[in-house]
Amino acid sequence: MSRGKFEHLQACTNADGIIAAVAMDQRNSLKKSMEKLVEGSGTPEAITTFKRKVSQVLTRYASAILLDPEYGLPALQERAPGRGALLSYEVTGYDPQVVGRLPHLLPNWSARRLVEVGTDAVKILLYYNPADAGWINEIKQAFVERVGDECRALDIPFFLEPLAYDNLHPEQSFEFACLKPGYVRSIIEEFSRPRYGVDMLKVEIPINSAYLAGSHSFKGKEVAYDWQEAREHFQALAATSKLPFLFLSGGVDDTVFREQLELAAEANVPFSGVLCGRATWKGGIPVFVNDGEAALEEWLQEQGVQNVQALNAVLSQCARPWHTIYGGLEAIEVTD
Repeated sequence: MSRGKFEHLQACTNADGIIAAVAMDQRNSLKKSMEKLVEGSGTPEAITTFKRKVSQVLTRYASAILLDPEYGLPALQERAPGRGALLSYEVTGYDPQVVGRLPHLLPNWSARRLVEVGTDAVKILLYYNPADAGWINEIKQAFVERVGDECRALDIPFFLEPLAYDNLHPEQSFEFACLKPGYVRSIIEEFSRPRYGVDMLKVEIPINSAYLAGSHSFKGKEVAYDWQEAREHFQALAATSKLPFLFLSGGVDDTVFREQLELAAEANVPFSGVLCGRATWKGGIPVFVNDGEAALEEWLQEQGVQNVQALNAVLSQCARPWHTIYGGLEAIEVTD
């Protein structure tokens, strides 16, 4: 592994080699959450302030933070000393009027410019449906290859966050819950290939716990999998990946996300940590919108920190160092 990629990956980990990172690169979704509460509240200034407060408080208990260059640069500068930095490179969201959920890069940014403002890694979110038309997925594959080549040239880690979707079924439907494990495996298999230059996969939990009987979020109706089947889906995911991988929270509550991570550990899945966003800080949105910055800071100091520490406790028992998949640090040859 090249020295730059190795050292910047290490910069994003805790002392145990696990990535326990806060994800705070939400843009449109954060704006919409604010606007649902009070129309006009999701201003650029408000979004920037929210990110700053989350960074100031929660990075004291995290190994790194993921931000965006549009609203997050002040927050990047106010993270706790010694914490890693990741920056998103993609335009947030997608145009629902255009087929294929095609990705776009921020037009006034490059991987080089992200490095110049202090990132340790470049992150891309990509919507991907393995069953899409070939021309759609070729566009997306070439897109990832280009970003991988940029990161390789700059000797900076490349984190890829592929999100599964289906053209027929909503992501929260029972039908999609049944398809999701296979989609996630197929996506991981594709983007583990060396041609893409990905260093770390940020992957979805391969099940929807709302359809797992007995889980915290079970809806009490349709069952897509039992606990043994759920464990097998986690194991199949791990067997497919040739790269270290993190789990994303996908917006579920913190108790649900911790349960999912514990299930992964039961399945002996060697995940390398988390990039966890809304599960830790989304409860602060109404506090901020209704009561202001000082009230948000108080909430973060209490509930936000509690959420992160509870997640860290699970990671200390369940996660493995990122280099485990390579046989440990001693098995990695760092080249200049």
